[in-house]
Amino acid sequence: MLKRIYDYLRGLVFGTLDKWESPDVIIDQAVREMKENQAKNRERAVQAIAAKNSLANMVDKEEKLSRDLEAKATFALQNGNRELARTILREKGTRDSSLTNLRASFKQAEETAEAVKKAIQHEEDKIRVKTAEALRLKANMKQAQIQNEINKALDGFQFNDASSNFDRAEERIQSLQAEADARSEIAKTSVNSRLAAMEDMQVDVEADKALADLELKLGMSSSAQQPNMTSTPVAQESDIDRQLRELEQKLNQQS
Repeated sequence: MLKRIYDYLRGLVFGTLDKWESPDVIIDQAVREMKENQAKNRERAVQAIAAKNSLANMVDKEEKLSRDLEAKATFALQNGNRELARTILREKGTRDSSLTNLRASFKQAEETAEAVKKAIQHEEDKIRVKTAEALRLKANMKQAQIQNEINKALDGFQFNDASSNFDRAEERIQSLQAEADARSEIAKTSVNSRLAAMEDMQVDVEADKALADLELKLGMSSSAQQPNMTSTPVAQESDIDRQLRELEQKLNQQS
């Protein structure tokens, strides 16, 4: 906390407060403080476990001395030295009283060591969660920065309304198309066009006559007559259609 206040005052004095208040810097500072605090807690846990182990050794040592004193008192009593046995048992009683206190301290140290272990494990889990959250926050911040840059770039764009230009071009194209259609219509009424139409009609008449001659030659139509050359184009067309149907039917029968 003191370091954070110091950094804040330093940024205020040297004009780097905006940089110090950057989310990226704040997240890194928070993660760094968590890891520093974790290191301190681990050291405290080591000291607590070391104290528990030391008390365990002391308990083992006092229990061994108590057993030895009891064995010596038994030996003295067996050899008829009751007064020595009393003295040894008195010393054993003093040590047993100290041993009782040591055992109580050892039990408390064991409970403390287990609590510290659980606290360390809980802290590690919390740090993992916070580290993942820090990465997520950094990713969100980076995305927000990119989006802001994109928005700034879009704000700098200037879009001109070109719809009027398109409308004007479309009107010009329609006008040219109308002129082309008019010229085509005029061309159909020219002398050359009419001569070409007459030539097409003559070709059709000759084709009808040749078809009728072929039918007579093949014997496909006994009542077939030469087409009337003076008939109207509509009558010639109808007769041609009839003859074509008869030819198709006979050819299908032969097949």
